[in-house]
Amino acid sequence: MDGEVRATFLGLDEAEEGPWDVVILPIPFEMTTSWIEGTELGPAACIEASSQVELYDPILSEELPCGLSFHTSEPWESDAGTLMEQLDSIREYFSKWVGDAFPVALGGEHGILPPIMEAISEHPRLQGELSRLTLIQIDAHADLRDELQGERYSHGTVIRRSLDAGVGRVIQIGTRALSKSEAEFSISDERIETWYAREILSASDGRAGWANMLENISGIEGPVWITFDIDGLDGKLVPSTGTPVPGGLSYWEAVEIIESIFSAPGTDVIGADVNEIAPGKEGPLTEFNAALIATKIVACHTASLLKRNRE
Repeated sequence: MDGEVRATFLGLDEAEEGPWDVVILPIPFEMTTSWIEGTELGPAACIEASSQVELYDPILSEELPCGLSFHTSEPWESDAGTLMEQLDSIREYFSKWVGDAFPVALGGEHGILPPIMEAISEHPRLQGELSRLTLIQIDAHADLRDELQGERYSHGTVIRRSLDAGVGRVIQIGTRALSKSEAEFSISDERIETWYAREILSASDGRAGWANMLENISGIEGPVWITFDIDGLDGKLVPSTGTPVPGGLSYWEAVEIIESIFSAPGTDVIGADVNEIAPGKEGPLTEFNAALIATKIVACHTASLLKRNRE
C-alpha cells in the first residue's frame, strides 16, 4: 500500500541500498505442520515484537546497530503448488544473500533448513563443501526421522536431510523429544553429537553436563551455522510454537550457549535461523522470546565483527 511504512527488525531505520552488514530474512513457510499451526504468521509477528526489544546488550559498547548497516528483506513468498517447488523457491530466495552479509532467517516451520543448507554451501567459507560446516541445532526434537507422516521433507526430518545434503557435523543441544529410531541413528552416525536436556540441565550432577557441553562448544573449529528452533526453550516461554515441550532451556541458558558459540576461538559463525515462531493468541510471549533470541545472535555477531575490525 502506498505510503505504508514497512516494519523493520528492532524498529531500526535502515538504509535503502546496500551493502549491508546484517540481513533479516523472513520466511513464512508452512506446509508440513503436524500439530499446532501458525508458523506462516511467525516471522511478521517476530519482527513486530522486536520493536519492543531493547537495543542495549552488555557485550557491546553502544546500542545496536553499533554503526553497522541492517536490512530487513521483503518476505519470501511463493504460490508454487508442491512442497518441493516451495523448497526450491526458498533456496533461490536465500541464495542471493549468501556471502554478502550475515543472514538471520526467521521462520516459518523448521522445514526451511534444508534449502538454506543447499544455498549456504556456496558461501565463500565453504566453497561448495558442506562437509566443512558444523550445524549447531538448539531444539527440543532430534529431527532425525527419515520421514514423518509419509513426507521425507518434513519439519521433523530437517537434520536428516541436512546430513544427506553433506553437512559435516551436527551438534544437538537441548534434545528431549525423539523416537527410538532417531536415538539409534544419532548413536550410529559419527557426524552427530547430542546433548540431551536431561544431561545438561540436571542439578543432580552439580551441572557437570552443562560445563562439559560448554567446553565442547569452545573447541569447535571452522564455519558454523546456528539453527534455533524456539521449542528448544522451555515450553512455558514459547507456548504458541507448534510443539512446546517442557524441560527445555531457560532464556539465560540460551544466551550462554549463543555467547559461547560466538566466543569459541576457532569458530566462524556464518549465519543463523530462528524457526517455528508462531504468534500467540493470548499474548506475544512466543514471538517476543524469538525476537530476543534473534537479537542476541545479531549482537554476538556484531561484537565479533567489531572485534575483527579492530584487530
